[in-house]
Amino acid sequence: MGTRKGMEVSIGIAEAVMMADVDVIPAYPITPQTHIVEHLSELVADGHLDAEFVPVESEHSAMSCCCGSVAAGARTFTATSSQGLALMHEILFIASGMRLPMVMAVANRSLSAPISIWNDHGDVMAARDTGWMQIFVENGQEAYDHMMWAFRVSEDHDVLLPIMVNFDGFILSHVVEPIEVWSPEEVKQFLPPYKPPYRLDVDKPWTFGAVGIPDIYLETRMAHNEALIDSQKVMEKAWDEMAEVVGRKYSVLENYKTDDADIVFLTMGGISETCMTAVDQMRDEGKKVGVIRLRMWRPFPFAEVAKELGGRKVVLAVDRALSTGGCGGPVASEIKAALYPLDKRPQVVEFIAGLGGRDVTIGDFKEMYDKGAAVAAGGAVPPYEMVGVRA
Repeated sequence: MGTRKGMEVSIGIAEAVMMADVDVIPAYPITPQTHIVEHLSELVADGHLDAEFVPVESEHSAMSCCCGSVAAGARTFTATSSQGLALMHEILFIASGMRLPMVMAVANRSLSAPISIWNDHGDVMAARDTGWMQIFVENGQEAYDHMMWAFRVSEDHDVLLPIMVNFDGFILSHVVEPIEVWSPEEVKQFLPPYKPPYRLDVDKPWTFGAVGIPDIYLETRMAHNEALIDSQKVMEKAWDEMAEVVGRKYSVLENYKTDDADIVFLTMGGISETCMTAVDQMRDEGKKVGVIRLRMWRPFPFAEVAKELGGRKVVLAVDRALSTGGCGGPVASEIKAALYPLDKRPQVVEFIAGLGGRDVTIGDFKEMYDKGAAVAAGGAVPPYEMVGVRA
């Protein structure tokens, strides 16, 4: 077992990035991710990390700088949140389309307007289709571990795609938790040095980001999509390797008390742990309920979701974002797509919860369960519900 230290989760992420021996850190501050890049600037200034810390003029510039540094062959990290991720939006497509491996920590936060600095998943859902790998973590240990893991996956020559590691703004970013830190030997065993197969080199020139005329554009998009889908194999392999090194096992989907559950919640991110506590209490009351936590968001694990949910009566899909003008939540939409080919499908009851940092309590989860139980008993499936909204 490694050394356990109490530290703010944002500081833990920065410490993990230092352990990964990153080369370039383009950074711009935005609440609530600022503590990550602040601490990295201190580590560089104090000589603990031999890296270029680039204080850029905007998040758009940060992502542009990331593209240049990765193309030149440097291991690259940045972090952002909310409006910052939105300002990067144009360049997100370039980073993934040019197959530039990099890691970005996203402290998930609501989008304006109205101005909100509090947590939900609206920012990353707006970036859903940018071609990045995307995962969600639930606590500080997971956030720390997945920095090393993200570099390992992103830089794999069978992947070569950027990745976002999503964690709850404030709910995690500013909370002190016990984190078991990796030893230098464990990092060396798990994360090899970055050796790019292609990079900007005057002695061996490559073209990056050339014009995609109609005769080739369609094929490049197909290749990009297939690479993103195939990255799941490398993700799973890296999780297995990480379990061998540090003893913590992660996976695409993670179940909690679901073996005999007729009704299951499906959640993502930090809200999952509150849901697990609610499930504990409902289990004590004799209710057959569990939680399936979705860690991998892009690529979406359709086969695994169908397998886990196919035998249930009711799925309670809890989204932290609203697909405005659409059918409810983006996660619920993907769940329904995964279940559609099945002959016997569970009923999906949709909830939109915690927008703009609104608390989602154990009592809220119990009320969601009651509504799901009514559907399991033969009641009609209600339209999606905004949990706790005041009429």
